[in-house]
Amino acid sequence: MESGDIAWKLTAAALVLFMVPGLALFYGGMVRTKNVLNMLMMNVYCMGIIPVTWILLGFSMTAQGSNRFIGGFDFIGLKDLKGDALVPVCFLMTFAVITPALISGAVADRLKFSAWAWFVPLWSMIVYVPVVFWLFGLNKDGELLGFLGRRGSLDFAGGTAIHINAGVASLAFVIALGKRKGWPTEGTPPHSMPLTVLGAGVLFVGWFGFNAGSASGANGIAVQAFMNTFVAGAVATLGWIAAERIKDGHFTTLGASSGAVAGLVAITPCAGFVPTLASIPIGLIAGVVCFLAIQLKYRFGYDDALDVVGVHMIGGIVGGLLLGLFADKSINPGIKYEGLIIGGSGRLLVEQVFSIVVVLVWSFGATFAIVKVLDKVMGLRVSDEDEEVGLDRSEHAETAYNLGLTGTRVG
Repeated sequence: MESGDIAWKLTAAALVLFMVPGLALFYGGMVRTKNVLNMLMMNVYCMGIIPVTWILLGFSMTAQGSNRFIGGFDFIGLKDLKGDALVPVCFLMTFAVITPALISGAVADRLKFSAWAWFVPLWSMIVYVPVVFWLFGLNKDGELLGFLGRRGSLDFAGGTAIHINAGVASLAFVIALGKRKGWPTEGTPPHSMPLTVLGAGVLFVGWFGFNAGSASGANGIAVQAFMNTFVAGAVATLGWIAAERIKDGHFTTLGASSGAVAGLVAITPCAGFVPTLASIPIGLIAGVVCFLAIQLKYRFGYDDALDVVGVHMIGGIVGGLLLGLFADKSINPGIKYEGLIIGGSGRLLVEQVFSIVVVLVWSFGATFAIVKVLDKVMGLRVSDEDEEVGLDRSEHAETAYNLGLTGTRVG
């Protein structure tokens, strides 16, 4: 790789890693005061465990293979990889870190941390790693080998592999885990909107590394992905708050923050494949559809605490399907099929639907099985008493805020 490309990829990797504390703040502000440290810890834990599993086995099983379903074992422990050969390892490792962290928002307020500690590495290796290979896996000649990517399905930066995957895994997890005490009759408003807005801002900045960094280097496709990311996130913010103003009569700060994230999710699979103007309808549709989708949990009774399903699964599906309309070879000549609107063929749209369905079925089923096994072996939920006290105290023996009297003079 050229030195400029290396510099950009490493910078992008740092930006993606920066998204993890951003996500922790985004989620942490939305939970109650008594559970904020638990939410931060769930995200920080991903930064600890996943790099270990990634370098020992995960990268090897996504990097190179001889069949269309899983990579090989040539790079276990990063064997024979050194110097600039480690650039993709570093970059992709940050994606592996943030993907299970997304799930933490769905299971907030009632999950044992010990169960989370086992779930994260198991889910990453059993569910996440195969999906990455199906979409991006190569053979030894550098040609697409994973069965979804080889068929022509597109996913520029992880809309399917990360957001749909983590989103539907969240749905499976919360169904197996059960509802929080008092949900949905008892309200659980965010305890700190400033934390959530700060987290959303960090996520927005980091997403430029997430999407533009997924180009092969510092090139025109990276610039296009950067621009599309900016526009889609901005337009989705407007779409979400307009929809909530029409439905509920108010523009809310939480809505603006959530709308931005929904647009960023939807543009992720499209970022380096579509022209700039296409990012406007992609962002607008994502903002409105994801706002409507978060209402579904009340209708169907699944307690997705922080709307991971409605934003990440649905946002990822929106982006993946719209990519089937707007993909343009003049933007990225490496694509196999153009979108229906751009090229007049529905083949890409068919492949997008196929890959989305495959990941939905696989991730839901495998996640549900992992969670059920963990529940049998160690139990998933804290006790009713611990849930009432709050996970910060019951699981971590800490409190986020010192609410006692201050300024008392002694003597």
